[in-house]
Amino acid sequence: MNVYRMAWRNVWRNRRRSLVTIGAMTLSLFVMVLYSGLVRGMLVTMQADVVDLEVGDIQVFAPGYLDRPSLFTRISQVGPLLTRLDQAGFAAAPRLLAGALAAHGEQSAGAQLRGLDPGRDKAVSQIWDHVVRGKWVSDGDPKGVVIGGRLAKTLGVKVGDELILLGQAADGSLANDLFRVRGILGTISDATDRSAVFVPEPELRRFLAIPHGVHQLLVRSPAGMPLAAATKEATRLAKGETVKSWRQLMPTVANMIDSAKGTVQIVSLVVYLAVAILILNAMLMAVFERIREFGVLKAIGAGPGRVLSLILLESGAQVAIAVAVGLLLAIPGMWFLTTHGLDLGAMGGLSAMGLAMPTVWRGVYDASSVSGPVVTLAILALLAVLYPALKAAWVSPLEAMHHH
Repeated sequence: MNVYRMAWRNVWRNRRRSLVTIGAMTLSLFVMVLYSGLVRGMLVTMQADVVDLEVGDIQVFAPGYLDRPSLFTRISQVGPLLTRLDQAGFAAAPRLLAGALAAHGEQSAGAQLRGLDPGRDKAVSQIWDHVVRGKWVSDGDPKGVVIGGRLAKTLGVKVGDELILLGQAADGSLANDLFRVRGILGTISDATDRSAVFVPEPELRRFLAIPHGVHQLLVRSPAGMPLAAATKEATRLAKGETVKSWRQLMPTVANMIDSAKGTVQIVSLVVYLAVAILILNAMLMAVFERIREFGVLKAIGAGPGRVLSLILLESGAQVAIAVAVGLLLAIPGMWFLTTHGLDLGAMGGLSAMGLAMPTVWRGVYDASSVSGPVVTLAILALLAVLYPALKAAWVSPLEAMHHH
């Protein structure tokens, strides 16, 4: 008895029932593969926005600065610390931070001044690439500043306009000067859009009368080094300073990303459980319709293992067909979502936890995006068919002959 040939023939004995079961598994696999890639794309984009644009992998502060930010709480030994980080394979960039009042014409608004080194900052942040009008800050243009898009709209300024900054200097004097808008940023985050003003570090240091030290170091980990290990190493190198990873600085966003990963698994489980119930129902009907047939097989010498393998092979054949068809149908969808994505521009832009989401939502697909749904489907299909298969395997020939 060729069990493989018999299992294949049994799959198509009731063509309609088999097609419905295969169709349900195919549809669920198709949907979950595309869905998991879209969610993965959202998480990758969100983490990239946090790390690449705003926070970096790690940040270093002077002790006490995070609890009570102050113009006077600064990292003093910046040069030696930058040298140690550079030698260890980290990329680091210093920043000065201060609050001020920005004004243009009759309009004014609170601003967060961020003094940076344009050369070093490009190694730790990609925010320079999000200037939608004008150019990024440059040491060659000390009075040229880049501001957030919403702040530009609030003040009514455009590239080339004058901007008055008014604040408190470290020496107790009134800091005020006239700057020029060199560039305007696109949508990044609520805080940056609403109040950020990027200034070359030497000019902001002069403006605030800060002779030495910086408030913050943005640090990127060496390639391939896990975040926890990188944070531990940076803490060793920056002994005496406060070192935090982006997950520690933004725990809400980190928890949201972790929760979203769990949500994908829960949604997958719910969808596949519904499919498993359908498989269980179909296989129960198929088994009970053929109880007498199984009795004959056992009467002529087929053991429980042979009957069990026959039913498992029938279910496996249906899963294999569903996987092949589902993945074949998903390939065009994955290509479209990866290259074109879903245009959310008509919704006016979305934000999550204060982070602006891109107007085009693209999926990210790799081996795990495909293997996860496939393995889950196969396991649940196996569990669903196990009960009817065991029932058929252990039925006695005499009982089967009298079954109606």
